[in-house]
Amino acid sequence: MKDILTAPCLVELVRTLTNMYDHGWDERNGGNVSVLLDESELADYLDLSAVIRTIPTGFEAPELEGQYFLVTGTGKYFKNVRYDPAKNLGILRLTDNGANAELLWGLSDGGSFTSEFPAHMMSHAARRTVDPGSRVIMHCHPANLLAMTFVHSLDEKAFTRRLWQMCSECIIVFPEGIGVLPWMLCGTNEIGLATAEKMKTTRLVVWAQHGIYGAGRDLDEAFGLIETAEKAAEVYMKIAHLPILHTIDDDGLRQLANRYGVKPRAEYLS
Repeated sequence: MKDILTAPCLVELVRTLTNMYDHGWDERNGGNVSVLLDESELADYLDLSAVIRTIPTGFEAPELEGQYFLVTGTGKYFKNVRYDPAKNLGILRLTDNGANAELLWGLSDGGSFTSEFPAHMMSHAARRTVDPGSRVIMHCHPANLLAMTFVHSLDEKAFTRRLWQMCSECIIVFPEGIGVLPWMLCGTNEIGLATAEKMKTTRLVVWAQHGIYGAGRDLDEAFGLIETAEKAAEVYMKIAHLPILHTIDDDGLRQLANRYGVKPRAEYLS
């Protein structure tokens, strides 16, 4: 067997988690990431018949039966992942209609997967109904998006349009807009279900007074979605108290969409 620490999926996740921490998105043990893996990505690195232990998930997701996931652990600090991946990450296989997760590698200190694991799996299932290539769910706490939920309407159309108007690339990067949830108790199946429902129509879901969820076909896409939305929120928070003299109007937004071949959510434009 090859060294699992050299597996491309693991190398890329460690790099991304380090970058997320360095961006200030994941203070302490805040944030979590899960990556859906193909068996072929693991076969040369792990004995897939060797189950270390079984962990109840607290939910069911029959559509994810038998699927493999690389996930962050609960209570783990992203700043430490690069130094001890086996302690801070885990590779799991879902069984029993998703009710149990077989640990195949990692979580070496006896820990468990992220407390948001049900929300992640529900979002994976939802995204794959509209995009079978979706493989990543990423949750973090970018400061400007978080701040924006205190001072801006949480209406999804208004929130999306505000971000679209802040930076030209926003309508190109997330033309479907952004889902927004009011404050809800985190770590519950209820917020997981609500997030998954939003994920059927968008790849970004803001949790008011908490953070954001992003979905993508790979780590770069999910990271880039959040990074773009956060930059727009930063611009907004810097100018929100000032008179707005110029912005990108709907005609300009349509020009951007036409130029770059994207279809923005029609009802979000007048």
